[in-house]
Amino acid sequence: MAAAAYRLPALDQDFLLGDSTRGLRFHLEYQKAEEHLRAWGVASTVVVFGSARVREGDGHGWYEAAREFGRICSENGGAKISDHGPRHNVIATGGGPGIMEAANRGAADVGAPSVGFNITLPHEQEPNAYSTPDLTFLFHYFAMRKMHFAMRAAALVVFPGGFGTMDELFELLTLRQTRKMDQELPVVLYDSKFWNTAVNFRHFVETGMCNAADLDLFGFADTPQQAWDEILRRGLKIPQEES
Repeated sequence: MAAAAYRLPALDQDFLLGDSTRGLRFHLEYQKAEEHLRAWGVASTVVVFGSARVREGDGHGWYEAAREFGRICSENGGAKISDHGPRHNVIATGGGPGIMEAANRGAADVGAPSVGFNITLPHEQEPNAYSTPDLTFLFHYFAMRKMHFAMRAAALVVFPGGFGTMDELFELLTLRQTRKMDQELPVVLYDSKFWNTAVNFRHFVETGMCNAADLDLFGFADTPQQAWDEILRRGLKIPQEES
């Protein structure tokens, strides 16, 4: 009875964390977040990416802009509709500090829920104080975290960031380019000077690495209101609250 084989599988940590049950853990990371999102009626999200290293009052204005965008989106997008219908365009971030904190904070400023998809990392990642507790998740697998970002995304606004932000941006641009997403996904890059300095997008076309039309998959904005107007122009749908 003391042997490992005799333990109930659901109570056997060595078994649950072993190589053969990786698929099960992958499924659990999908299902737990999915159940909470459904319970809150989160039908669609506006995903905000950006650096964890940005700080309020650091002189760039990115933190303040992400907070203002989170406020505008949450106030006008349908995240606060809750009585008898689904919530739309709920702010969703990676759940950590910096730009993520700012966007979640903007939602909290107007009493709207927001999502934080955290992930275990050696540094820089712990949940910020502003994502809704019942919608603040912790993932081990980047792939499942990305899947949840993509599943409900109705628009994507990307603030300046580093390798992680680039990874997330190009992941979703690839899904759009290859038409693996069911809907047209408005994508806006915030701070045109930063992005056009960091990435020579035109060079992809000039060297035949992508089609000129692929550069129309995204636009730019330099103020929070411009970012909101641009995702609306690119097709973001706003639900009408029933009277």
